[in-house]
Amino acid sequence: MKVYEKAPAKINLLLDVLRKRDDGYHEVEMIMTMVDLADRLEMTELPRDTIIISSQAGYIPLDEKNLAFQAARLIKDQYDVRTGVYIHLDKRIPVAAGLAGGSSDAAATLRGLNRLWKLNIPMEELQALGAELGSDVPFCVSGGTALATGRGEKLQPIGAPPQCWVILAKPPIHVSTQEIYGKLNVREIERHPSVPRMLQAIEDQQFGEMCQAMGNVLEDVTVRVHPEVRQIKECMMRLGADGVLMSGSGPTVFGLVSKEAKVPRIYNGLRGFCKDVYAVRMLT
Repeated sequence: MKVYEKAPAKINLLLDVLRKRDDGYHEVEMIMTMVDLADRLEMTELPRDTIIISSQAGYIPLDEKNLAFQAARLIKDQYDVRTGVYIHLDKRIPVAAGLAGGSSDAAATLRGLNRLWKLNIPMEELQALGAELGSDVPFCVSGGTALATGRGEKLQPIGAPPQCWVILAKPPIHVSTQEIYGKLNVREIERHPSVPRMLQAIEDQQFGEMCQAMGNVLEDVTVRVHPEVRQIKECMMRLGADGVLMSGSGPTVFGLVSKEAKVPRIYNGLRGFCKDVYAVRMLT
């Protein structure tokens, strides 16, 4: 038996950090949604008790360092599954990009194995399992659009943002989330984005107001280490994107565009800066 799962990328319309927690994590407020750039996973049951992962991408680990592998092992251990699984991962989301590609793969693995092995695990339980793998995994399990608090694992689903085009551009660098959070001094944050303002803009389906409400307090930290991020952001604004922001800890920058006619110009203009450029829609 085989099952197939799609693992979409996420973007942060808003990312705020409130304080450093005693457990070493940061207390955050994030508004996240998903876009139509996705990895695809094919899962096949194996009679022997093993986990095998393959991929066409030569740059990702295929062992226990892979979050999909970790997700499969976690669900096997938790529910005492004695059969194995072969997972083929068709990788489309760039790695270490601030788009939660690895987290979405882990979430898709949890959903897929829940179906493959007929475990009937409720969504809330799958999300709790996901939290053991990473802060973005619970959101990726359910998808949609949500306000995330705590370290990112506490989720409040909200309505979909106004539909628009999303241009994604990732410079040829890798960013460590751990490094960026390590360099963040919460007391030095000059301006915190407003969660109520963003929630109201989404509820009212006000695209312009949503673009104005976007903010990411990690952006200044990443830009200090990787100035290419600022160059891409400035280029995207110059080319006419309506709202521009870095996603997660970066380095991917996304631009929201309401008019389809603008998309080719922005897309082609960014191709001069970096190879990884995508024009996609929000998954509403």
